[in-house]
Amino acid sequence: MTTKRTSVLERYFYLFMSLLITVVVVYGFSYTINENLLHPRVRPPQIVYLHSFVFSAWLLFFILQSALVRSRNVRLHRTLGWVGAGLAVSIVVLGYTTSTAVLKLAIQRQVPFPTVSFLIVEVMELVCFAVPFALAIYWRRRPDFHRRLMLIATCALTEAAFGRIPSLPNLFAPAGVDALILLGVLRDMIVERRIHRVYLYALPTMIFMQVIAEYTYAHQSTWWIEIGNYLVR
Repeated sequence: MTTKRTSVLERYFYLFMSLLITVVVVYGFSYTINENLLHPRVRPPQIVYLHSFVFSAWLLFFILQSALVRSRNVRLHRTLGWVGAGLAVSIVVLGYTTSTAVLKLAIQRQVPFPTVSFLIVEVMELVCFAVPFALAIYWRRRPDFHRRLMLIATCALTEAAFGRIPSLPNLFAPAGVDALILLGVLRDMIVERRIHRVYLYALPTMIFMQVIAEYTYAHQSTWWIEIGNYLVR
């Protein structure tokens, strides 16, 4: 029974995680589907819709790539990898541009949220996506590194979804990201009887960056307020 369970984890884990991440995102953002979305009092910048489209495309891409590896279609997986590189760059550029555009609009219309101090949370989320993805590209010929880094990068994008679930405390948003990554750690412990060094370095680093972002946001740190005001001026 243990051997069978290990075999299932080894073969299907990353495909399962791609689906789980998508479920988390859909569930979290489903709370934004309301009257204000359909008939907003303050119409969001058009870039918000483009950002949403690219983000959705990334989730579908991640599922497809996981399925291709599962079906051993490695050649197509590698070919499409460069499409993923374009999507990843778009996510970072659009993510930052969208965050600053929405913040500028909030300041102009005197909307209470988002605030300048919250921008650091969004910037750190993009960093936590971009760095693992860049490393995944660098180690694309090391499957054990590549797939874990891709998982970590995609998990980082779920913080916004966790943050939109009203029943969860605000601090659970980064903790939700870490919990998804810990499933990868658990998989390694069951299947390989050890924790891969990607997780040993990446997870503590991500937690450290999350703590910095949340602390800076919660304490309205003046150094970041000055930087944030410069970014949105």
